[in-house]
Amino acid sequence: MAKKTEPTRKLIAENKKARFEYKLDDAIEAGIVLTGTEVKALREGKANIAESYCAPENGPNGPEIWLINANIPEYSGGNRENHEPKRNRKLLLHRRQVNQLVGAVEKQGRTIVPLRMVFDKNGRVKLDIAVAEGKKLHDKRQTQKDREWGRQKQRLLKDYG
Repeated sequence: MAKKTEPTRKLIAENKKARFEYKLDDAIEAGIVLTGTEVKALREGKANIAESYCAPENGPNGPEIWLINANIPEYSGGNRENHEPKRNRKLLLHRRQVNQLVGAVEKQGRTIVPLRMVFDKNGRVKLDIAVAEGKKLHDKRQTQKDREWGRQKQRLLKDYG
């Protein structure tokens, strides 16, 4: 009998609205600086990145990218040393990647949107982010029409196939 392979990335949280609200460009995987109770709370599977975003800020060694407004609730087994649920969290990226993201935000007026938060194969928390441009209302309607047509086409092929 074949062995079951475990997935290399375990999903913690996903921003489903991002694909509808924004035109997404290239995605980047970033590490994230967390405290111990935040990792334990993420292992419980309670996190929300739906209304969060990433923004560049100047740090002591140049610009840094920060995750803002992500909600990681307090750990249920924690004590008074628990973390703040909506604190800003630093993202770990290479300097070249940071410079590309800062250029896209400042020069081109784009937004850095978190797509999903996962545990990698080593148990570290990673955040998939993408540079995005906001969609207009007619673009959102077109996306919805295309999605609906795809579903309808699948139903028709299933019925006749």
